[in-house]
Amino acid sequence: MGIDVKAVAATVLASAGLYLLYLRYQQLQPSQKAISAKGSKCAVRTQHFINNEWVNSINGATFQTINPATEEVLATVQAADKADVDCAVAAAKKALFTWRDVPGSTRRDLLLKLANLMAEHQQELAEWESRDNGKPVSVARDVDVALAIEHFRYFAGWADKGMQGKTIPVSNTDSFAMTVHEPIGVVGCIIPWNFPIVMLAWKWAPLIACGCTCVMKSSEKTPLTALMMCDLALKAGFPPGVLNVVSGFGDTAGEAICRHPDIGKVCFTGSSAVGHKIAETAAKSPQLPRVTLELGGKSPLIVCEDADLDEAAAVAHIGLFLNHGQCCCASSRILVHESVHDEFVKKCVAKAKAVKLGTEEGKDQGPQVDKIQFDKVMGYIQSGKDEGAKCVLGGARAGKKGYFVQPTVFADVKDHMKIAKEEIFGPVMQLMKFSTVEEAVERANATDYGLAAGICGTDISKMMGIAKRLNAGTVWINCYDDFDAAIPFGGFKASGYGREKSEYALANFTEVKTIQFPTVNFQA
Repeated sequence: MGIDVKAVAATVLASAGLYLLYLRYQQLQPSQKAISAKGSKCAVRTQHFINNEWVNSINGATFQTINPATEEVLATVQAADKADVDCAVAAAKKALFTWRDVPGSTRRDLLLKLANLMAEHQQELAEWESRDNGKPVSVARDVDVALAIEHFRYFAGWADKGMQGKTIPVSNTDSFAMTVHEPIGVVGCIIPWNFPIVMLAWKWAPLIACGCTCVMKSSEKTPLTALMMCDLALKAGFPPGVLNVVSGFGDTAGEAICRHPDIGKVCFTGSSAVGHKIAETAAKSPQLPRVTLELGGKSPLIVCEDADLDEAAAVAHIGLFLNHGQCCCASSRILVHESVHDEFVKKCVAKAKAVKLGTEEGKDQGPQVDKIQFDKVMGYIQSGKDEGAKCVLGGARAGKKGYFVQPTVFADVKDHMKIAKEEIFGPVMQLMKFSTVEEAVERANATDYGLAAGICGTDISKMMGIAKRLNAGTVWINCYDDFDAAIPFGGFKASGYGREKSEYALANFTEVKTIQFPTVNFQA
């Protein structure tokens, strides 16, 4: 008589806390082979990573991930739902009991081991990030993976230093009061598709340093490098249950994470629209988990009349075209003083013309991540043309295969236009004129977003005055997209709350506990 694996799964789900039965159920399923690519030294798993085990979805659901440069299927990946999330949280909760008391020096050493393993496999990580996301390989290796490695090394330094409380003088001299910082518990992380491995590092590194455990859902558009990182974490020696990753969709696995009663913290990076849903859903959880949101933006860049225009054009180019425009803090509203506007447009067009499309070594811009994003970007380009903006470069699809969009520059953009108000998330630059600094600041702040902003000029006193008035979490002066691990990052208004990176990120993953007790004062 054959075994009904669905019936076994139902038994598991009906038996709260019986995690070992779940693992037994996984043993009854056909194994799923890892995938590999020609020339790659590293195989990539496509199952969930729970309790240091590679496991299939309980209901057998899968989805396909697509190479956006070729429009071909890369892999078939397991798709999690609530049952899989429940098992991952159970593993994380069990691991927390001992992991939270592991010495900071041990967590430091594990973070450093993971960073070193990433460095050993930097090329393979970059190649898979390129295949799954569309980034040029050289950009994925020298920017994304390199930043992620440095992020782990930075927070390794905090692992044995960051959990510091205070002794507090109180009015009662016969009492002693102190605070201690404790891990917040099991953390639910939901990361986006635009910087998969960087966003994983931004979440994993500080929560590990603080002694938390984690259940992460990667984006269904780019699940592969998160699973590669699980394999490296296993090799580094992380205990079972500390790091768990499920693949799947927001309305199933993502919602289950936000609602789970054993999750004490939810971290989300993505759109503002989804961020609102995350906050609302998490608020309905019995534990009322803390929430950190790093959301979208429509970031202004103000180019003053005294700016070095060559430098400013380079700043604007990086600010907008980095990662094919798929960047939450992209400088997608560029306000240029009317006296230098025309010359500045020419310089921006010249730099955009030089962009090399492709995903191979040495290329600058890859495809949009999938057809949904491609169609969305093309829709915004058409909207700009229809509303009267002047398309001075690009404005069409590039090639016939892959989701490539020509680098596009619009001039004569007005504030009421759709491309000036909404987050495009593509290689589409908007250039707008202004007359006075006061006008530029007012228009820069006239948005629901507040993630980032930039200023280009030579009068530092004036630029510091502008920076103080801009409603944004980060203001870059004569630079843009400088993502040092020691610098906090996060938004105002609809761009979210909480800070990632830097010492500030430690507060996301700790609770402050007050301990007080009486003392005996002896007379000398």
